[in-house]
Amino acid sequence: MPLFEFLDEKHPLTGRLAMAVEYDGTGYCGWQRLKHAPSVQETLETALGRVAGAPLRVLCSGRTDSGVHATRQIVHFDAPVPRSEKAWVFGANANLPRDVAVRWVKPVPDEFHARFLALARRYRYLILNQPSRPVLERANATWCREPLDAPRMHAAAQALVGEHDFSSFRAAGCQSKSPTRHVHFIEVNRYGPLIAIDIQANAFLHHMIRNIAGALVSVGRGDRGEGYLAELLAMRDRARGDVTAPGCGLHFVDSVYDERFDLPREPLGPSLLAFLGEWTGERPLPDTPMVRYRRGEAGARHPAAVANGVD
Repeated sequence: MPLFEFLDEKHPLTGRLAMAVEYDGTGYCGWQRLKHAPSVQETLETALGRVAGAPLRVLCSGRTDSGVHATRQIVHFDAPVPRSEKAWVFGANANLPRDVAVRWVKPVPDEFHARFLALARRYRYLILNQPSRPVLERANATWCREPLDAPRMHAAAQALVGEHDFSSFRAAGCQSKSPTRHVHFIEVNRYGPLIAIDIQANAFLHHMIRNIAGALVSVGRGDRGEGYLAELLAMRDRARGDVTAPGCGLHFVDSVYDERFDLPREPLGPSLLAFLGEWTGERPLPDTPMVRYRRGEAGARHPAAVANGVD
């Protein structure tokens, strides 16, 4: 997908639509609609409802916490009325506040599901590592005034790659039935004063990345050794874990789907890392039962059936 292209305004789109949404999560309780606080989901559904002239519901690829941002949140919805590509994008953005925007919309097969067919989710956690507090970046990066050793943090983080029980890194109120997740990769790199923790997995537990980031900062400061993450992982006890890093540094940057859906490719965010030039979907996925099943490969079984040894 090129950075600039004309949006079609002649051909109405109907049926199931996929959409990419970008948002600054500072003013929201998170993605999921709640009765007592503003959410990104409610904000987006209200805007799209005005375009359609009818209420509609959107489903996302992965819920984000309060204060967490996204540059490529994938959602899907069933259009109650036909509207052109331009009408959906421009109409939604005209009705959205400045901290939420639609990037693109695309027709997808009825079988497409933003959550249940996602092969991977990817986040980046940003830390500004400098003596003075940030001003322009204060809402989208965490500040650490003590010097951090990024190569040491990267080495410590490699203990998390693979399929593990991440109980030591899940929030006490996490509602997931299983603490097991498969981390595809985790990288820690420094770009001048900016440290980026880049992590992709099949899915994440509540506060999992923020808890990982908090532990990695302890390693980077020299408070803990390189084996600290491996030790926490083995404990399987959140009560013995490290601090939870602030939500403002966390960015949801990608959801990966099978190539048959042909979703638009675009540069990975956030904008502070756009110079890296990495576009979505470029990293190879591991060969796992879940990936094969969601790709619809012949003979592939549901991961639960594989784990239990049943059909």
